[in-house]
Amino acid sequence: MGQSTAHRATPDPALLYQLRTAIARIERPVATHDALPFGLALVDAALGHAGLAAGLHEVTDGAHGAAAGLFAAGIVARRPGPVLWVLEQDDAFAPGLAGAGLHPDRVIYAYAKGSTLLVMEEGLRHGGLAGVVAELSGRLSMTASRRVQLAAESTGTIGIALRRPRVAAPASTTAEVTAALTRWRVTALPSAAPIPDAPDIPGVGRGRWQLDLQRSRGGRTGSWVVEACDATGHLNMVSALGDRSAAQCPERHTEQHAA
Repeated sequence: MGQSTAHRATPDPALLYQLRTAIARIERPVATHDALPFGLALVDAALGHAGLAAGLHEVTDGAHGAAAGLFAAGIVARRPGPVLWVLEQDDAFAPGLAGAGLHPDRVIYAYAKGSTLLVMEEGLRHGGLAGVVAELSGRLSMTASRRVQLAAESTGTIGIALRRPRVAAPASTTAEVTAALTRWRVTALPSAAPIPDAPDIPGVGRGRWQLDLQRSRGGRTGSWVVEACDATGHLNMVSALGDRSAAQCPERHTEQHAA
């Protein structure tokens, strides 16, 4: 058989340099000294910086309820300083946020229907805030999310986009590709008995959530069952799901949060 005369074209060095530079700019590491750990080894190990780094993070609610908001409140509650909470509708429930560790005196509410992302970006660029939480019912494009991500990085602030459609919406509304460092899904589960050793005694114990880490830049995905935020904003591990269903993980693992 004769040898093939086909040959591979030599790539343009200048083009390769431009591509590598662009990729490095997009995926450059975020400073880790501002990373906020959850204090749960299984969760922190899945994050690229052993905690939530300064930047944009997305949170969705599996039941379109309050769990996502409480999860976000617990995160920013564990950082010092005021919190900007951007609303699309004037329906914030301050006592609920306080129960997750975010005292009402620390929260600045901004009602910004139609300009939520602009207000969020300005808040992140301001600096001096513990965090910025913005409720988004619509789409979040790559371009818009990139602007928010850069604003958060510039001041070392955590920004949380609460993806909470007000009405039933296609899954693509909250599943598009964005520049967010992480994407979380929080689903409320039945609460445990108030007294673990006496399950027949009526009452409602601490809330439980299924916490799904669906995207983690520089890390990995995971799924865990946790106890909801306490009055200091901390979670408590109940059962690690990993890549398995709850039925496949009957054992109970308990891990106290860091002091």
